[in-house]
Amino acid sequence: MSSRQPADNGRPIPNALTIAGVDPSGGAGILADVKAMSALGAYGCAVIAALTAQNTQGVTGISPVPPAFVGQQIDTLFTDVRIDAVKIGMLGQRPVIEVVAEKLAKWTPAHVVLDPVMVAKSGDLLLENDAVGAMREAMLPQTTLLTPNLPEAGVLLEERPVETVKEMRRVAERLRNKLAHSGERWVLVKGGHLPGSETIDLLHDGDRMIELPGHRIDTPNTHGTGCTLSAALAALLPQIGDTPEAAKRAKAYLTEAIRHAERLSVGSGHGPVHHFHRWW
Repeated sequence: MSSRQPADNGRPIPNALTIAGVDPSGGAGILADVKAMSALGAYGCAVIAALTAQNTQGVTGISPVPPAFVGQQIDTLFTDVRIDAVKIGMLGQRPVIEVVAEKLAKWTPAHVVLDPVMVAKSGDLLLENDAVGAMREAMLPQTTLLTPNLPEAGVLLEERPVETVKEMRRVAERLRNKLAHSGERWVLVKGGHLPGSETIDLLHDGDRMIELPGHRIDTPNTHGTGCTLSAALAALLPQIGDTPEAAKRAKAYLTEAIRHAERLSVGSGHGPVHHFHRWW
């Protein structure tokens, strides 16, 4: 008899992997990812792709992990553990991006959520300039769900960030065309940088263009929101099997995590969201 206990829906509890950097303050990176995955019913695994010296106010240093060791972590994990979804976050350098893309092509996980992390909430750069091309060339073809904010979308398309929902539609279409054409693949363009009180996200698969509405919450506690959303998607996709529904639930979870962030007292800069707001 299998030792795996089925989830409430009859499926086994999913194993979700984050491949990203470490934020010692716990608000972003793999620590935030594993919190979000755990809160949403997935077992979180992590491969460390970069180290940072970081707090809620900024990043004071970055130490890359040797690319070969990143690859060894991935191979060793996949050899033993069934991985149902992968979230990709901060990779930092071109050689690391290339080795992660190589391993994803080798192991072919069903869900690959790419959060193209480039800049921290503090404004510090987290992706080297020469790595952007590798992100486009090596990572996008492996991706099943791309989750850029507006500045990241601009960098990926080599154009200025857009400022209206109408322009976001064009961006979503262009980014979807950069993904592979086989299978079900989606782009979630996040509108948090739009002016005004609305935070409209657009979800596009090359055919459907779905608006995910939202309202801006007045709080400084938004550290790691992109990490949390993409990790939530990686946790939910294997359980739900429907990308639009998973995106709606992930956004609702993040919204409440932001809304309850004031319960926490972590640092004096951009504080973290409250991943476990449902429990404490």
